[in-house]
Amino acid sequence: MGRALRSTQLHHQLLPKRVALPVFASDALSSVAYAPQEILVILSIGGVALYSVSPWVAAGVVLVMLTVVASYRQNVHAYPSGGGDYEVATTNLGPTAGLTVASALLVDYVLTVAVSVANGADYVGATIPFVAEHRPLVAIAIVVLLTIMNLRGIRESGVAFAVPTYAFMIAVIGMVAWGLFRLIVLGDDLRAPTADYRIIGEQANLAGFAMAFLVLRAFSSGCAALTGVEAISNGVPAFRKPKSKNAATTLLMMGLIAVTMFSGIIFLGLKSGVKLTDPAIVASNVIIDGHPAGPGYYQQPIIAQVASAVFGHGSFLFVVIAAVTALILFLAANTAFNGFPVLGSILAQDRYLPRQLHTRGDRLAFSNGIVILAAGACLLIWAFNADVSKLLNLYIVGVFVSFTLSQIGMVRHWTRHLRTETDARARFRMMRARVINGFGAVMTGLVLVVVLATKFTHGAYIVCIAMPVLFLMMKGIRRHYDRVAEELAAPEGHEVDESLLPARNHAIVLVSKIHKPTLRALAYARATRPSSLEAVTVSVDADEANRLREEWDRRGIEVPLKILDSPYREITGPVLDYVKSLRRRSPRDVVTVYIPEYVVGRWWEHLLHNQSALRLKGRLLFKPGVMVTSVPFQLASSDRLKGRREPAAPGASRRSYQPPSKDTQVKA
Repeated sequence: MGRALRSTQLHHQLLPKRVALPVFASDALSSVAYAPQEILVILSIGGVALYSVSPWVAAGVVLVMLTVVASYRQNVHAYPSGGGDYEVATTNLGPTAGLTVASALLVDYVLTVAVSVANGADYVGATIPFVAEHRPLVAIAIVVLLTIMNLRGIRESGVAFAVPTYAFMIAVIGMVAWGLFRLIVLGDDLRAPTADYRIIGEQANLAGFAMAFLVLRAFSSGCAALTGVEAISNGVPAFRKPKSKNAATTLLMMGLIAVTMFSGIIFLGLKSGVKLTDPAIVASNVIIDGHPAGPGYYQQPIIAQVASAVFGHGSFLFVVIAAVTALILFLAANTAFNGFPVLGSILAQDRYLPRQLHTRGDRLAFSNGIVILAAGACLLIWAFNADVSKLLNLYIVGVFVSFTLSQIGMVRHWTRHLRTETDARARFRMMRARVINGFGAVMTGLVLVVVLATKFTHGAYIVCIAMPVLFLMMKGIRRHYDRVAEELAAPEGHEVDESLLPARNHAIVLVSKIHKPTLRALAYARATRPSSLEAVTVSVDADEANRLREEWDRRGIEVPLKILDSPYREITGPVLDYVKSLRRRSPRDVVTVYIPEYVVGRWWEHLLHNQSALRLKGRLLFKPGVMVTSVPFQLASSDRLKGRREPAAPGASRRSYQPPSKDTQVKA
């Protein structure tokens, strides 16, 4: 996607803080569009009276968020290589913990894309009926568009996403500031569109354990606001120097902005009388003027309701808030598009994922990781019909697994360094960092327990299955690479292993008819000076075989021709049997099979040529002591790929082979 970039241009793709903030923080910032709403939706199960505990739930979420931000500021200083939670856990807790974190993060990145894009499609679908009717297809189309933008490269995607992200931050913070000004200074009474509605709780009069469980469930849903915090620690290599300092500063800015927006939306939502309930039962649970809302009722999201209360429904600023919120939800997926490929590259380097994920593409982005992430997100969107409520139940389990293990690993990191550090100031900094990471480990561990307890039966069990499957797959890939490396390892020393040297080389040129490709393959085989050389053809039709023999003798080709009989009209089998017979007679010899092949320039021409050669090569690859050599012959259609015709020269692909005369052979 775009002009290829040299490897030396990588430093030009590094991000300043002003661009890194929207690139890596769009997920965490966009979560304020649904995290506050999820708190009120869950509390509405027990009735609107439970909204009174929402400030305490929100305060708990804010405390956890600030703790995680402070903890990850220690991470980016200690581990700036971009491994993030995976590197921290692997280094301090061992490979098993590291792979657990990696599997959790990979699953969570895919869910980040699916949830963000599906939620954005919901916002657009509320005003455009076509989008609502074809929500999964629209969401998949958005994922494809984001994929193309990221394949353009890190810097280009960052610049493209910076403007909408900053517009969202300015719009929401401006809305919160103006709302607070109207409440505190002007003394206005803010009224949300649903302020006069009534919500019928599914389980009224909750008390004791049931009420505590519901509050904890609301807290776990609100913790969706923390998703994306870890992305900056995984993306430190993409920052300009000094990388760690810039990443830590960006992380702090992201945390303060997210907390401000989250707290402001919850506060203004409660002050303006916002009412929200489960979208699946909203038609019967919302009472308007004494009557159920009915199937045609659309429940506005919390940001839209707060904007309506602050600026007036249908006003220009209300439309702006709705538009930038929908846009930021689409772009929030970009955080995963930056985190998943980098993590995949590190895992591939450690041989836990295919090596292709470690390679940068033409635009210096990890293209293979980007494509795999997009494919996984599209599959989830299609499987869950782009239903945000269902996808959210799968969300945040993985990210809190990585949070907890990472913070435990950081505690061990600081403890290990304190054993050898003697400088008093350095020891004080390390001890302070250990306290922060220790508190973070306790907080995130408690949240993980709450999330698993409250969301497991609602869909989180799927993630609990997917993570072990991914873990075992990566272990299997590592075992394969280790086994191959051990098998291919060359012995030490300069002595040549005699077992690797063949006694003789028997060359076989496969012949279907006498034409230029055949003559070229014969000439090339003779030039390699094998111990013996013969041409081999398979007789499917006796008359054709006889005509080939007659032409062979008439042309005076000195290479002996052997005709293999094939009573079942099959080509591959007789050749394999003949090669095996040569190997049985001389196990220390090698057999080199030369296969003439056409090189064509159009995709459909590939379907018409070389199919027998491909099948034969595939079978011969599994035969020990057999070498396969393709001798290409470029047809005229292949010139379109080169852009020009090759001049005739020694070794040119379409240069005819002239059999040597008897006089030449005598002189030789």
